Amino acid sequence: MLTIYGVYRSRASRNYWMAGELGIPFKSVPVIQSGRVDNPASTDAPLNTKSAEFLAINPMGMIPCIKDGDLIMHESLAINLYLARKHGGPLAGETVEEEGLMSMWTMWAATEVEPYSVALVRIYDNAQENSEAGKAGIAVACRRLKLPLGVLEQHLRNQDYLVGNRFTVADLNLAEVLRYAQTEQALFGSHPKVKAWIERCQSRPAYKAMQATRSQEPI
Repeated sequence: MLTIYGVYRSRASRNYWMAGELGIPFKSVPVIQSGRVDNPASTDAPLNTKSAEFLAINPMGMIPCIKDGDLIMHESLAINLYLARKHGGPLAGETVEEEGLMSMWTMWAATEVEPYSVALVRIYDNAQENSEAGKAGIAVACRRLKLPLGVLEQHLRNQDYLVGNRFTVADLNLAEVLRYAQTEQALFGSHPKVKAWIERCQSRPAYKAMQATRSQEPI
């Protein structure tokens, strides 16, 4: 059985959503970020990213990770590409060309979008959005996101999804990366195709189920 290490309030959400889309059974091991624990090294600390038990799974001390049989993988986006390839179905590539495009959009999400979407979510998570530094950081991140969102807007002009005009792992990966930036309503309002696309992705039952579980975890 697939084991997913990580709480839902982390990048593990991507893998929980993917497992839900695929309809595969999995075990959840709720490893929490060490920064959310007063003393992560204490003997009574909850399982966290600095726990020896978890470091034996991922020496980088980051979530999520999976264990699938004898395979251990890190990196949430790569995990989803693996799960799509293994289990097939409409979320996976039907041809090698589609697989290439799904990898391309996933790498694009990681390199061209996530640095700025993560910058936004960190500002809000630290309640800095109304400070001068926070406002400046938001402005910079939004400015940096305009080019990739413009590219995505153009790509979605005549299709509903990224690859094969159907919902695939590429859409799931990019939608989860962009979710961090959804605080910026004006940014999405100026890219209506992107806004409609991410709303389609997030209307899926597996996404809603993942978010329902995520909402039950402590902030």
